[in-house]
Amino acid sequence: MPTFTALTTLQGKDQADRLGKAMENLEPVPTGVGVFEIEDGSGLWEVGAYFTEEPDAASLALLEAAFGIKPFAVSELPETDWVAHVKRELVPVQAGRFFVYGSHDADQVPEDCEPLLIEAAMAFGTGHHGTTLGCLKAVDRLAGEGFVGLNVADIGCGTAVLGMAAARIWPNPVMASDIDQVAVDVAIANVKANDLVDRVICVEAAGFGHDDLQAKAPYDLVFANILKAPLVGLAPDMGVNIAAKGYAILSGILNEQADEVVAAYTDRGFSVHTREEIGEWTTLTLQRT
Repeated sequence: MPTFTALTTLQGKDQADRLGKAMENLEPVPTGVGVFEIEDGSGLWEVGAYFTEEPDAASLALLEAAFGIKPFAVSELPETDWVAHVKRELVPVQAGRFFVYGSHDADQVPEDCEPLLIEAAMAFGTGHHGTTLGCLKAVDRLAGEGFVGLNVADIGCGTAVLGMAAARIWPNPVMASDIDQVAVDVAIANVKANDLVDRVICVEAAGFGHDDLQAKAPYDLVFANILKAPLVGLAPDMGVNIAAKGYAILSGILNEQADEVVAAYTDRGFSVHTREEIGEWTTLTLQRT
């Protein structure tokens, strides 16, 4: 079955939300509509829809005129077995002592590593993206310096690969949370697949907003691999929930955004321990004074 997309960009969340709602009423009816902020500081939002038949050009033109936006880019996506494609593309990743792999590469796991199994169908957060890779390298670096994380949390955990990495090398259970229950379910599945049940505790929460997270605070290490805006918003809670001399490993930050994140955390008593750029992404390891 073919899949078509129609995408455009415009300024402002309210206008983008209104356009998204209008697109839901198109004929043919889209199978899904998405409204996303483009995290590059431009203030632009992307609005797009997916269709199983070619969208009506006249209907799109009416929306363009009504909202005063630039023309939609309409594309037909090739039919692809995405899991098979991801298996071909996702080769194992080595990040210091950590080895992230899919079950299709189980025969390549070295003996002298900390293995982390993430299936291809759960590909976000596998270590291939510069943000996750940067975080894995950062925790490997801290461990190499002699740091032992006795009370660790992974906020916005996604696949829970970072929480599992901490659980592999340090003795105590790790808390992992995500705002999205689907992500929490994925995290739980990965924890089971890695034989880390009771070693990584997964909960649904926004930031530190869960009784189980609060009960274990303050933490000596917190991961947050999310995006710049929520990282800046989390800075006050990080200052409260990380112990003195504790660390925050932060990523999901474009290189040009890093100074703004550093400034937000400096205001909350953190200093830069290490800063690494991988491609267009920066990973920060900050220490609370």
